[in-house]
Amino acid sequence: MDKNQILDQLKQINYPGFNRDIVSFGMVKEVVIDQKNITIMLAISSSNEEKKNQLVQDISNTIQYEGYDTKIKVLDQAPTQNVDTSNKDANVEGKIKNIIAVASGKGGVGKSTIALNLAAALSKAGHKTGLLDLDIYGPSLPITMGVNQNPAVNDQQKIIPVLKDNLKLMSFGFISGNQAPVVWRGPLVAKMTEQFFKDVVWGELDYLILDLPPGTGDVQLTLSQKIPLDGAIIVTTPNDIALTDVRKGADMFNKVKTPLLGVVENMSFMEIEGKIKTSSKVPLDIELHFDNKAINLNEDLSFKHKFHLFKKGGGLNESKRLDIPLLGEIPYSEDLMLSIDKGEPLVFADGDHPISEIFIKIANSLEN
Repeated sequence: MDKNQILDQLKQINYPGFNRDIVSFGMVKEVVIDQKNITIMLAISSSNEEKKNQLVQDISNTIQYEGYDTKIKVLDQAPTQNVDTSNKDANVEGKIKNIIAVASGKGGVGKSTIALNLAAALSKAGHKTGLLDLDIYGPSLPITMGVNQNPAVNDQQKIIPVLKDNLKLMSFGFISGNQAPVVWRGPLVAKMTEQFFKDVVWGELDYLILDLPPGTGDVQLTLSQKIPLDGAIIVTTPNDIALTDVRKGADMFNKVKTPLLGVVENMSFMEIEGKIKTSSKVPLDIELHFDNKAINLNEDLSFKHKFHLFKKGGGLNESKRLDIPLLGEIPYSEDLMLSIDKGEPLVFADGDHPISEIFIKIANSLEN
């Protein structure tokens, strides 16, 4: 028995509620073996005590060697927040198994597109899924889902989410009409954010995906104080400015004890393909270049070339720095853009599209 054997065993233990093991999550910080003890040091950036206790129990049941005592030490990496973790339902109207935030450090990186298609992929896999657009100043869900209606209200004056394509949807844009600009101070934004959980009848959900506004402001603070999140996904583009803000977002989630599930790199690359047509019957010596780089031509003069709009590997490098996985690289795509403009997620419009398959793979990595 050695350290590697124990790590292999720990790789068989998934973080409660997710299809990811605790080693790949970066939660196992150290394994120490002495004459009579096996000490496993865990860093769990979560305020959910129930999941912590379950994880400790799972490890205790798995790591058992005759003559050794298994000791598990949970490292408290972040200051305790004022969050009621004993009952997730205390601040939420409904029974929700997993609440996952999709965040970005800055705007314009395609966060809402990622959140929408991730929710669609989870729903398509058979999970009861809700999508909550928490960008009060710039709600996008009415456009991206093609919904232009006010949500209903029940007898208890609770709001019923809009249902479309088997997704439960809620956005401030449904209430405001998505026309007039919102000029609110922070406390009003925080209050509205809280109401989206207390006053919306979500019912039973396997996943509630939160499309957060960019940055680290009032909405994020309210969530950390009121709603124990089960995990967060950070969306970025490969360029340095966006990656710098990723670090700020990651630091924020670590401080509020929210597990980072991974990074999604949007607009990673663009792929072009085509074929050179010629009327000449004589073999031609043709070279094709793009951005001073030669493009390989097939015998029939067809080609396919991937080029990077910003830089290559930014999201991967940042995920390695944060010790979290790179969940997916989403290429720049006209099909993806047009599907959003039409009010239909690409995952629903064309489930066999290569980009839809990426979203489905990301969803699979989150499934219980």
